Amino acid sequence: MKIIFAGTPDFAASALNRLLQTEHEIVAVYTQPDRKAGRGQKLTASPVKALALQHDLVVMQPLHFKNSTEEGLTAQQELAAFNADVMVVAAYGLLLPQAVLDTPKYGCLNIHASLLPRWRGAAPIQRAIQSGDAQTGITIMQMAKGLDTGDMLYKVNCDILASDNAATVHDKLAKIGAEAIAEVLISEQTLQQYQAQRQIQDENLSSYAHKISKTEARIDWAQPAKIIDLHIRAFNPVPVAFTQLDEHTALRVWSAQSSTQSHTVQYGEILNIDKNGVVVACGAGTTICLTELQWPGGKPLNQVQILQTQKLQVGQILL
Repeated sequence: MKIIFAGTPDFAASALNRLLQTEHEIVAVYTQPDRKAGRGQKLTASPVKALALQHDLVVMQPLHFKNSTEEGLTAQQELAAFNADVMVVAAYGLLLPQAVLDTPKYGCLNIHASLLPRWRGAAPIQRAIQSGDAQTGITIMQMAKGLDTGDMLYKVNCDILASDNAATVHDKLAKIGAEAIAEVLISEQTLQQYQAQRQIQDENLSSYAHKISKTEARIDWAQPAKIIDLHIRAFNPVPVAFTQLDEHTALRVWSAQSSTQSHTVQYGEILNIDKNGVVVACGAGTTICLTELQWPGGKPLNQVQILQTQKLQVGQILL
């Protein structure tokens, strides 16, 4: 089959790489325009573009596909000219109007990082961890008007372990997603079979994964330790959970582990600092042990390095 692939970050690059191992023809790759990145703020290609160029694929980077502008209509016409059988979309980052969704012979398929209809939206991995979900997964969805509301073609489950954070779950789902789309697209006949057996999403079971903001990554020490642990794991590696040492100094918290110590002091108070980490009082009399911290301008430090810095003191209150 002739496939148009649309995606931008590493998650999408995994899927593109898997499709390149099939006998299908990737007639074009769509990805976000190059962005400034790094300290030098140099224009940088997306992971999907970098992979596409390695394989001498046609790369398209329109700003949008809006019907209301000449630029958008031109982008739609260029896409139609590829005469694709199907378009595969994974974390592309641009809205696709109905005209684009209807262009390929078999429409557009999305690789979504959740078990739909749970966690539609921009941050399904983080919200699943933050909410304490035991499982997440991949849904291959027939794209339709609306945010992640299309019919479901194929699902694969993935356990969320107590040791997982957003980075590890992302990596697992990237591999699962790549294999899932390859399964659906084994052949034209296979795709037809999955589309014939499509399932409509139950709106009563839907939930929305709101985009992550930096401000919400701040730790609320009044919460029980279990909730704080989920919070830290959900926001690793982006935007990273943090607490305030004072009004002007934020301390990033990369990881933590459970603590059995109880307390009757003010939440946010440091109870102990040793080679195992920094034990902090949380809500409901619970405690948590912080195991990787980062001061402004520095690198993340492990438990032993934290102890050696002597920057934190027992009795200090984290805000």
